[in-house]
Amino acid sequence: MGNLKFSVSMCVYGGDNVEYFRSAVDSILNQSKSPDEVVLVVDGPVPDTLDSVIKTYSANPIFHVYRFKENQGHGKARRLGLKKCSNALVALMDADDISVYRRFELELAMFEHNPDLSIVGGQVSEFILSPEKSESVREVPLLDKDIKSYMQKRCPMNQPTVMLKKDDIEEVGGYQDWFCNEDYYLWIRLAVAGKKFANSPETLVNMRMSPDSYKRRGGVRYFQSEAKLQRYMLQKRVINLPTYIMNVGKRLIVQVLMPNSMRSWAFKNFARKKT
Repeated sequence: MGNLKFSVSMCVYGGDNVEYFRSAVDSILNQSKSPDEVVLVVDGPVPDTLDSVIKTYSANPIFHVYRFKENQGHGKARRLGLKKCSNALVALMDADDISVYRRFELELAMFEHNPDLSIVGGQVSEFILSPEKSESVREVPLLDKDIKSYMQKRCPMNQPTVMLKKDDIEEVGGYQDWFCNEDYYLWIRLAVAGKKFANSPETLVNMRMSPDSYKRRGGVRYFQSEAKLQRYMLQKRVINLPTYIMNVGKRLIVQVLMPNSMRSWAFKNFARKKT
């Protein structure tokens, strides 16, 4: 993959599962193309069991750990992680997912093939018990024009899969707090700034789910965050008024009016591809 160097930025929280965290870290350290640096932000206090694993990894010279004494939230944690990365390319990783063996190799190849890209990602396979037993796939479009069209209705990038250019992210203001939508908000600002996107057709990350993951994607606060994001897109002319009304209406039904059990069914049948 030429001489492209890259960092991996991760965040970990007090409630994260120790074994899931270990599996996530191991999946990025045992890649076909190894990272030059791993930046881990510990967002607030963590239990001793998790902290001991963090300290074990920090003995690796490519591993750099930064800590917030108190929990600051996803936006600020991601922002610090990106700031501390020393390479121009940064791959994001969550503390409970599993990157496939060739993830970074494939992403670096995309940047080499098209240097104008600001961000690349790919597909995710969602699992509950084992990554070998996929429950569903969240498919996202591949080409810049299709990604930006898809963005008008739904988040067009699978955040745990992305690799991005640090300078371009910082140019548009970097990660900022936006309840449950920090990533979507960032992608919108990148699009408004004319940055280029791409997704690989390959599954790059196996995403860990719980049986009630879809049920939790609801509630008044969740809806208010999404509705505010739709207003932002309307103001920036990413969407028009009819699309705004349709998007907010759908979210009101699914996130507020629909019972949890039905919301889970809706996500599985209309927002995911069954495997």
